[in-house]
Amino acid sequence: MDALTLLTQRRSMARLIFPGPDEAVLDQILRAGMRAPDHGALRPWEFVVAQGAGLDKLSSLFEEAAITDKEPIQSIARAAKAPYRAPLIILVIARTKPHEKVPCIEQVISAGCAVQAMQMAAVAQGFQGIWRTGKWAYHSLVRDAFHLKSEDAIVGFLYIGTPECPISPPLEGDIKQYVKHL
Repeated sequence: MDALTLLTQRRSMARLIFPGPDEAVLDQILRAGMRAPDHGALRPWEFVVAQGAGLDKLSSLFEEAAITDKEPIQSIARAAKAPYRAPLIILVIARTKPHEKVPCIEQVISAGCAVQAMQMAAVAQGFQGIWRTGKWAYHSLVRDAFHLKSEDAIVGFLYIGTPECPISPPLEGDIKQYVKHL
């Protein structure tokens, strides 16, 4: 698949099954994330890979957060199941640093670009993914588990695996609605 087709035909896939990427494919995915635009070469990100026992740990963490919030039993069960939507999750954290020329927002955006680059690298290698955040990305218990400072942010959980169903074509919109010229 050429680069333009990859970028213009991208679809998020919520139903992901095994197999997930092997170590060589995962390495390429992570390397793509490291190439995200990065003003000041700060590398303001951390990638936490969860698969196998890592998904179990994430499940326990989400479940504990739901229990802490006194969620209904069904919501607690959904929280515990959430990490198992794919064989692999890459949690992307923006680890911001004080910098006179690179404001915090640019560093968070850079971490977001890393998520996009990793999703595209997964698709280029025959996998699919979906970038999710959701309330667990903002929950104090989850933030504490990953030792986030107040200025840090979980910018996403990138779920990666094999699509369970055929990939439908992307929705086309009228580009003129979103573009203005000066």
